[in-house]
Amino acid sequence: MTFFGAAARGTALQRIVRLGLACACLAVVSAQAVAARVAVVLSEDAAPYQEVYQVIRAHLDDSSNEASRIYVEGLTAASLNDVRLAVAVGVGAADALAALPERPPVLAILVPRAWYLKTGRSRLSAGGRRSQSAIYLDQPFERQALLIRLALPDVRRVGVLLSTEQSGLVSELDEALRAQRLSLVSATLTEGERLITPLETVLSEADLLLALPDPLVFNRNTAQSLFLTSYRYRDPVLGYSRSLTRAGALLSLHSSPAQIGRQAAEWISNAIQGGAVRLPPPAYPSYFSVSINDQVARSLGFTLPSEAELEKRLGGEN
Repeated sequence: MTFFGAAARGTALQRIVRLGLACACLAVVSAQAVAARVAVVLSEDAAPYQEVYQVIRAHLDDSSNEASRIYVEGLTAASLNDVRLAVAVGVGAADALAALPERPPVLAILVPRAWYLKTGRSRLSAGGRRSQSAIYLDQPFERQALLIRLALPDVRRVGVLLSTEQSGLVSELDEALRAQRLSLVSATLTEGERLITPLETVLSEADLLLALPDPLVFNRNTAQSLFLTSYRYRDPVLGYSRSLTRAGALLSLHSSPAQIGRQAAEWISNAIQGGAVRLPPPAYPSYFSVSINDQVARSLGFTLPSEAELEKRLGGEN
């Protein structure tokens, strides 16, 4: 009796242990299956924003996490229920998230650095109560200065026209240019001032016009005038998007929506591991490309290295 009773008790104990292990495994699988919901908030229904979302979603689909798409028009506090991290794609989405009284940590992408440092960071953080970070739309000045040196070694003076909103960038830009033995020629476009006057002041002294993502200076209404005036002065333009290269910039240094989406997906995957969401500090794009307008190069008499060679010499992983 003692032997068979002990055996029975041992068998029952083994069953309990196996059942406990099975339940634990199911709990782990279940927790992984709904590990994190990430809300990707789009400023508008435009191709670049959609491309960013698709890259993030594809990356998260390979894990147990879930990405949901929300447009600004449909964004409410309730739409963020159970969301561990919100990704704001563009300034419009970031502003909409900042206006909500309750929100999860926010990663803002495709936003200008000047906007983020001046207003975006403080609004998103809600007085330091919520974590936030950003991947800037801009390229670092050091990378732009190096590209000028590599692609256009005869350029000595770099011109830039800034709005009063971004005029504080002058000293930082000047330092990056001086590291490449380049000098800065700058002017500020004041509110209500005609673009042509400060632009011609810059172009008359500069060898190249550096375009920065300043919507008060470079926009669909001013781009044609900026390009035509720069051609008249025989000054090439270094742009910040492939569309600017197609529109008339000699070359551009830019990060595509897919490249920004890739970096954002990497950040998201790392941030949502574990309990608390941990975002890295704001940063410039890690992945980037160079595009060249060959027709403009011929018209202005420039011979440039290939796009691939410039990307390689800039140290990019694309």
